[in-house]
Amino acid sequence: MFYFCSYYAMTRFDIEDMASAILAAPGWARVGITAPARHIRDDAAQELARSVAEALMDGQQGPEKDEQPELGL
Repeated sequence: MFYFCSYYAMTRFDIEDMASAILAAPGWARVGITAPARHIRDDAAQELARSVAEALMDGQQGPEKDEQPELGL
């Protein structure tokens, strides 16, 4: 199957969800990305990315099989 202009397995995120995920990330990571020391910036960026990805992926989970209603044909 051909998907035009996008990778079929690519997940799309809402900007508001992403902003909320950034604000929910640990404070040290949000502040740490502006630190003068490179190793602190790198650690903070990794933690911020991990936290945002985790929050967004948790929000993208589909309904469990038991939660999805059956459709009559």
